[in-house]
Amino acid sequence: MVDIKKLKELLKDEPSYRLRQAEKAIYKDFVSDWSIVTTLPLRLRDKLQDELTLGIPGKFFPSGKEDAVKALITLDDGFSVETVLMRYKDNRNTVCVSSQIGCQLNCLFCRTGKLGFKRNLTSEEIIDQVLFFSRYLKGRDNFITNIVFMGMGEPFLNYENVIGAIRILNDKNKFNIGARRISISTSGIPDKIKMLAKEELQINLAVSLNAPDDEIRSRLMSVNKIYPIKGVLDSVKFYTEKTRRRVMFEYLMINNLNDCTSHAKELSKLIKGMLCFVNLIPYNRDPDCKNNDLKPSTKERISEFKEILRTSGITVTERFRFGRDVRAACGQLAYEKKL
Repeated sequence: MVDIKKLKELLKDEPSYRLRQAEKAIYKDFVSDWSIVTTLPLRLRDKLQDELTLGIPGKFFPSGKEDAVKALITLDDGFSVETVLMRYKDNRNTVCVSSQIGCQLNCLFCRTGKLGFKRNLTSEEIIDQVLFFSRYLKGRDNFITNIVFMGMGEPFLNYENVIGAIRILNDKNKFNIGARRISISTSGIPDKIKMLAKEELQINLAVSLNAPDDEIRSRLMSVNKIYPIKGVLDSVKFYTEKTRRRVMFEYLMINNLNDCTSHAKELSKLIKGMLCFVNLIPYNRDPDCKNNDLKPSTKERISEFKEILRTSGITVTERFRFGRDVRAACGQLAYEKKL
């Protein structure tokens, strides 16, 4: 882990500009070795080289389609976390970051939840995922344009560390990634949605809805038993009224479970008039999941569902699938092994 608190401690007796030079080397030049930071005097480079590593132990797993790269990063305590780089044809490079090791929500469709919950990631450990791919892209004369908190874990159950990481990512003197290029996806934690509305951050909010009623949603997501749909939607309405920012409702398309004509009509009624749009996500089945018989919706079902929403005046998109061949798609992240 790149320990910024330790860096500040090591440079506390130096002129303040030295810290700015060191942070520029980390966050803008993406160096992994202090010896090449020639803006710092040799004595400081040697000191930092001895006492503060910039190395991030990890391994890349490129997709055969070359549009995604999964990385497995090993943390200081031996735990590992997965993160994904998604490369779009319009030159966007989006990093899907994880916020927890494992997840306590155990949604039926998600591989991460099968791990159980180990611990929250620190802000620095979240930032390390972005640094890891920033260095990767630097070697290819490219850079990160977008960040999505859609990896392992529920971001709003690690709220302070996630917001802390976002402020570093958005800082013009650090990564300088625009707030509107940063998105948080949540299963729907109402009090945290309201907290985000008061942060005065122009980031994007996505809410995993996945069903038009509590019965189906509770089957898919146990968190719905604690935070039913009404409470989630009330908090989203508070968010949109406070921020005037449109919310994305993520809707996982699962064959014969939540993808029928009646479900599309119910969903339309549920969210009609809200400042929102719907993103349909074809279910990515994990071959190792023996405890469910879920299957992705057919292309025909997805098209029909989409058309019903559009006819009802709901803006709808369909998510492109990245990295299924390396288990990097939505709901497939876990940690396979330590490096």
